Amino acid sequence: MSSLTHFDAQGQAHMVDVGAKPATHRIAVATGRIEMQPETLAIIESGTAKKGDVLGIARIAGIMAAKKTSDLIPLCHPLALTRVAVELESVPADNAIQCTATVETVGPTGVEMEALTAVQVALLTVYDMCKAVDRGMKIQGVEVLEKHGGKSGSYQARGDRH
Repeated sequence: MSSLTHFDAQGQAHMVDVGAKPATHRIAVATGRIEMQPETLAIIESGTAKKGDVLGIARIAGIMAAKKTSDLIPLCHPLALTRVAVELESVPADNAIQCTATVETVGPTGVEMEALTAVQVALLTVYDMCKAVDRGMKIQGVEVLEKHGGKSGSYQARGDRH
């Protein structure tokens, strides 16, 4: 395992200098889910939530969040994202909504944090829009599934963790 890059030799937090790193195509895919009561999932699927189209609004919230990641995570670099795709899928067997975010850029640093932020905010938006009927919803399993590009190369989550 490599050392933590957000600390200098004196142990002080700092933003990593990526100025000398080459710009490469970077992509990250993250996922997570929100579990709920069957009745809550039925409301989402039927489009009868009082606040509106839950999945459509959550998708837009996830996209917006990816673009604002550096405003939320102190040591993240602001990035010019070239693509953000947020997919929300009903999983009736688990009474859940699964979210997958794919984020891309061409730049000197990766987009894992942007993908993770998109997933978290999309799922938080589902919670916010449905909390009036189900305060026991649970967000879980948020993780990076894969990343490509840069000096560290590619990463693929192990299948046995899901």
